[in-house]
Amino acid sequence: MKVEQLVEPDRVHKHVYTDQAIFDAEMEKIWERTWVYCGHESQVKAPGDYYAVTIGRQPMIMVRQGDGSVQVLYNRCPHRGVQLVGNLHGNTGTSFVCSYHAWSFHLNGTVRAIPLAKGYEGTRMTRDNPDCGMKRAARVDSYRGFVFASLVDEGPSLTEFLGEARIAFDDMCDRSPGGEVEVVPVCHRVMQHSNWKFFMENQLDALHPSVTHQSTGISAGRVEKRVKAERGSAPLYYHYLSTFASSFEQWDAVQTINFPHGHGILKAYMGLRPQDPDTLEHEALLIKAYGAERAEEYLSRSIHHVLVYPYLSVQSPLQQLRCLRPIAPNKTQSEIWHFRLKGAPEATYRRSLWYYNLVNSPATMINADDLENWTKGQWGLQSNGGDWVSFHRWYGDDREEKGVTYSNHGTSEAVMRNQFRAWSQYMLA
Repeated sequence: MKVEQLVEPDRVHKHVYTDQAIFDAEMEKIWERTWVYCGHESQVKAPGDYYAVTIGRQPMIMVRQGDGSVQVLYNRCPHRGVQLVGNLHGNTGTSFVCSYHAWSFHLNGTVRAIPLAKGYEGTRMTRDNPDCGMKRAARVDSYRGFVFASLVDEGPSLTEFLGEARIAFDDMCDRSPGGEVEVVPVCHRVMQHSNWKFFMENQLDALHPSVTHQSTGISAGRVEKRVKAERGSAPLYYHYLSTFASSFEQWDAVQTINFPHGHGILKAYMGLRPQDPDTLEHEALLIKAYGAERAEEYLSRSIHHVLVYPYLSVQSPLQQLRCLRPIAPNKTQSEIWHFRLKGAPEATYRRSLWYYNLVNSPATMINADDLENWTKGQWGLQSNGGDWVSFHRWYGDDREEKGVTYSNHGTSEAVMRNQFRAWSQYMLA
């Protein structure tokens, strides 16, 4: 089937989740052409620090240069194709050295030395040939310390691509008295036995929590209620879980905002601004840093989730980010990163760390529910039980202004419809 036949305004064909040829086309037309998140600048603090990352199907290296800038290079020796770094991260010193024939390269990828160079005289493999250096990503840019790369020269700038979704990074950094964050160097990695689109659709799906996470939410709510009765109050981490069992009416009152390029926002619903001493200490630091008016503007933003399509889920009030690395039509790795707010109290970090572990670690009860559903969804779409996936909920009820779709109901499937609008645009470009 042609791309035009796969996506309709209110439904999509199951092949977009299961077909290998479509997956390969996605890697070529979306992942290897758009801006893709590589990591945070604080992951590579010193010259020679590197982090290995995959963009689409391409193995890449994010590396700190001697001049302080960050470069992204293909993880491939131009001699015989061997990957130059085998570890996930480390420090390569002043150069990359191939473990096969000892070719070496400066941190910017240019060739440094070709051992036994006499044997290459009269051939094209000489130091003055740019093809003898490591190939660089066509474009590298960062926004507030978050590094992105694009493998093609043409296309929108990073700022243009992010559009209104920039608020994800602004909101996180603005919660720091210093306006900066730094990565926590422990990443939860989860292998999802499902197509990457299941994850992206699920993040702003306000209908599923009260169904999928009911057992955890109700149990946490009972304990929370008992602790409040015994002690007068309960730690916020009980609320992190109990709120998943909110009523359908409550979820329907939460709005999603859906932007061009497939990005989107799920507005706040959890109530993450208690008036306890730790929160008030943090707020006082923000007032001192920014003034009362700006501090209040930052703290009163209505954000729970921001999606940067097709790969990033940022929960800025909770200082975490999830990034997808697709592997196959039915296999996706998710990286779950946590950040510290520079200059904020330790208690603020600890509070967000509870959410990181309770909701998104490999041991969580919440994410486990989602993983099971996505796997069963993948299995179901491989069956002959039907050809189409429905996105009809509240179809025709949303409000659209200047290319931005606002849901009138939190449980509208406007999120999925908007994502597939972007998917079609990428695939047909």
